[in-house]
Amino acid sequence: MQYKYIENTCINYTGEQLRSHWIYEKFDILGDAIVAFTGKCDVSCDHMVDLEDVKNNDFIYSEKMLHFIIEHFQLSLEEIVLRQRLFICIIQDSLNEILRENIVVRNGNDLYYKEAKLSVSIATISPVSGLVHVGINIDSKNTPVKAAGLLSEMNVENIKDLAIQLVKRYTNEHQQIKKSIYKVKPVN
Repeated sequence: MQYKYIENTCINYTGEQLRSHWIYEKFDILGDAIVAFTGKCDVSCDHMVDLEDVKNNDFIYSEKMLHFIIEHFQLSLEEIVLRQRLFICIIQDSLNEILRENIVVRNGNDLYYKEAKLSVSIATISPVSGLVHVGINIDSKNTPVKAAGLLSEMNVENIKDLAIQLVKRYTNEHQQIKKSIYKVKPVN
């Protein structure tokens, strides 16, 4: 599994990026991968994957987010949802370590800071891969719901270091999962 932090480039997430081979097309990384980047988030109903949000005519907006796109090949929808939850738990643990208290709370695939929404996340599948998008607010102003931001409310200033730490931790978990699969023998 490969990872990359996209530096010095603002990429606005619209939902169009959540498709198979987007990471390969944009960053020449073939196979299972996770990339991180910063930019605005503006997802209209046209590009929403969450049918509940579409039914409620919701939209997702943030002026500045830390985004992650994960792609794993040959996974079922249930498996990619489990990978999404694993990554959300990694983010929660990392932020609580940085803040030195257990103040970031997970509810399903969402993270909250002092009861304000910190993240958005979705998992889906394409014909060839499982895909995840996670966005963490950097700034919380002008969001459609009560939100918290890494910088604006939590004073987490080094977004690049956080992003690199998170993609490395996720990649390490992936490698450990593979090792666990490879090292066991079947039972009768």
